[in-house]
Amino acid sequence: MRVPIAHNLPKEEVRRRLRERSHEIANFVPGGMADVTTGWPDEDHMTLSVKAMGQGIDGQVIVEEGQVVFEIMLPAMLSFVEPMVANAIRSEGQKMLTDESDRKAT
Repeated sequence: MRVPIAHNLPKEEVRRRLRERSHEIANFVPGGMADVTTGWPDEDHMTLSVKAMGQGIDGQVIVEEGQVVFEIMLPAMLSFVEPMVANAIRSEGQKMLTDESDRKAT
């Protein structure tokens, strides 16, 4: 599953925000009961490993000019939740890219 999120930030700023807020990825999972591990194999790729409700989901975040792409490998048995997961990624991912001062103003 690929979920692109548009942005108008320099790539360096996107990387900084993702690094500082990667702990917020647990909020993508309903109930917030997730264990999230991230890594940066290179400056434009963040790997994800999410463990929740007895399931493991792996993926990556690709930082591009003008967009961030979340690529998530959902197990076949969870394919029915793909629309909910995609919506959560869009919503929470956009919040991760929003400046802290912008978040407080809304």
